[in-house]
Amino acid sequence: MSDVGVGSGILFAEPGARWRSVSYGPGLCLIILFIELVTATAVHWFALIFCAALIAGFVVLQVIAGRRHVSVELTDSILREGTETLPLSAVAAVLPERDEDSWDDEDWESARALGELSGVPRRRGGIGLRLVDGSFVQAWAKDHRGLRVALTEALHRQRGTSGTDATDGIADSVDEVDSVEDPGGADDRHSENGADR
Repeated sequence: MSDVGVGSGILFAEPGARWRSVSYGPGLCLIILFIELVTATAVHWFALIFCAALIAGFVVLQVIAGRRHVSVELTDSILREGTETLPLSAVAAVLPERDEDSWDDEDWESARALGELSGVPRRRGGIGLRLVDGSFVQAWAKDHRGLRVALTEALHRQRGTSGTDATDGIADSVDEVDSVEDPGGADDRHSENGADR
């Protein structure tokens, strides 16, 4: 799920890792300590305290790395993926999701993933973006569908269009193609038996 601050200008956010996970190891050691106290067996004070501190220390490092390298933040003007920030003005289009029934890969699936990691991080889905210069990149998030919707809306707002305006533009371009293919219009069409009208 995304964490969005109310009134903060953030449209979509994923922290990458949560600080509460640091408490899981010490919490488990505390449960073991309670069991040892209740059952009147030998209490392993040093071992439990040492294990709790060691586990918490490792998890703190993982949380810091996760918050730095796999966090996502989208505002009205920028998309930040890990340590890389991409201005929305550089994004030309959000590409459609991959067709699961297709055997062919989409062009954007082999594109560079945003951030400093070598690819899309584990347990995250990629989103194809076409940049203004014509190149492709992959944005990513755990809630990739939520990021796709928020990113599409942010681009529409930035360009001063709505979702319906964008589909109207597609319909207009289809009409233009039809008029080019049929320059004579409907009056020059032939009837079913081949005779001119």
